[in-house]
Amino acid sequence: MNFQETLATLPEIGHLNGLNICSEDGDIVHHIPAAPGKLGSLRVYYTLAQRYHDKLDSIAAYYGLSLFAEHTADARQHPGKHPNIDLLIAVIDGNLHYRLLPLEDDI
Repeated sequence: MNFQETLATLPEIGHLNGLNICSEDGDIVHHIPAAPGKLGSLRVYYTLAQRYHDKLDSIAAYYGLSLFAEHTADARQHPGKHPNIDLLIAVIDGNLHYRLLPLEDDI
């Protein structure tokens, strides 16, 4: 499946206004807003949060790279072009452990 086909299978994110990726100490190391151009990444990371109980480690990162499909190869060829994919690669390469914090809209 390509990325667009994969997105259609992932959980909805309409109730989110973003997602924070936090260090084990609770510091925000990365933020994905619910904004045009970022919604696909938000959906992938929200899927990881649900599937891996808000933990981002190398196992979750490998799965995330598979969800990004063809964009993963492009990110490897062009570091910096896809920062949300670059983060997953860094998690794998550095054996990093983060916490995923989905941010829900206030109702």
